[in-house]
Amino acid sequence: MKTRSVRGIAAVALATTGALALSACSGGFSSSTTQSTSKGPVKLTVMIGSSGAAETAAVKSATQAWATKTGNTVEVIAASDLGQQLGQAFASSSPPDVFYTDASKLGTYAKAGNLYAYGDQVKNAGFVDSLVKSFTYQGKFYCAPKDSSTLALEINTAMWTAAGLTDADIPKDWAGLETVAKKLTKGNVTGLVIGNDINRSGAFMKQAGGWVVSPDGKMTADAPGNLAGLQEVQKLMKEGVLKFNTDTKPATGWGGEAFGKGLAAMTIEGNWIAGGMKDYPNIKYKTVELPAGPGGKGTLTFTNCWGIATKSPHQAAAVDLVKSLITPAQQMAFADAFGVMPSTTEGLKQFAAKYPESAAFVAGAAYGQGPVNLAGLDDVMSKFNAELATLSKGGNPATMLAELQKNGKAALSGS
Repeated sequence: MKTRSVRGIAAVALATTGALALSACSGGFSSSTTQSTSKGPVKLTVMIGSSGAAETAAVKSATQAWATKTGNTVEVIAASDLGQQLGQAFASSSPPDVFYTDASKLGTYAKAGNLYAYGDQVKNAGFVDSLVKSFTYQGKFYCAPKDSSTLALEINTAMWTAAGLTDADIPKDWAGLETVAKKLTKGNVTGLVIGNDINRSGAFMKQAGGWVVSPDGKMTADAPGNLAGLQEVQKLMKEGVLKFNTDTKPATGWGGEAFGKGLAAMTIEGNWIAGGMKDYPNIKYKTVELPAGPGGKGTLTFTNCWGIATKSPHQAAAVDLVKSLITPAQQMAFADAFGVMPSTTEGLKQFAAKYPESAAFVAGAAYGQGPVNLAGLDDVMSKFNAELATLSKGGNPATMLAELQKNGKAALSGS
């Protein structure tokens, strides 16, 4: 899929799964390792999980500019399987100096001692608060958020108009969403099609005031808001106005595909949808903020940071490189090249001004919920996602959440 496609965000998150066993058992080193004080030029390696040629070229260009300015050299490695390659590297004596780190893997890598905590050295860059939280583990800010993406509601404007709907009908709450989803469902077109895991249904949980874990790292899967959110999703399914992408006919790979193929009048996707929709140039659409739930506005945030290896002998140079990559100008260059939004408030202002059609995504950055980033929950969350996919087949959300709470507490306690 092209740049800004779902793979641009999901590839890094999914690819890192294979690294867990290796990184968790590698033993790691203390994150208090002192920075290199070696003199003279150094060579840094940067490993990325790229969405495609445009992203790889943009990172190479940015790092080469820093190398030219400082007299150092940089090698950019576009990993074919970032998780597996990082896991192997962590277990070796020479991991990459700098690497993409998905927020969901922060706790795993930090607990294993693989991440150098340099966050205090970049904390004045003006990062969005929610992104800082995503890269904070046990009270320590580890690494600079490199970008951000949020979810919003995409609407097929032709279908919208044909259903007799106007801007006045844009849903502001769940009741409004139910109304328009019903009016848009006709024939083989479903009003709303979304992905079949927490990365989409979780937005409803957040809108109802819930989330999987608390800010202080406690399991809260059994909170009432989580149940209310999943019950709302299931209610829309039972009414026939919402489907998972895997339940469309024919089945589709993600919400954007269903939307692009005209099987969905609306979908819930991130700002990478712009790239994905280049495959469907005849579909005209607009993007609005997600409707609020009983707990208020809620969306999900997806992000990576520039991780620096604890074992890197060139940490000072690596931090200097990262500082050059998080300036508003450089973040806008990345946004122009492959669609991610900046991670700083100033960068987001510039992004919103240049891309007004993405205003809903920018607005969501202020209240977005980052992924679960605690160590030990990967298998638990994978199991929950598998169960969540059965929601359309009558799965019981209360049972799912109770099991998530039980399994999550056991994993966090080490039992």
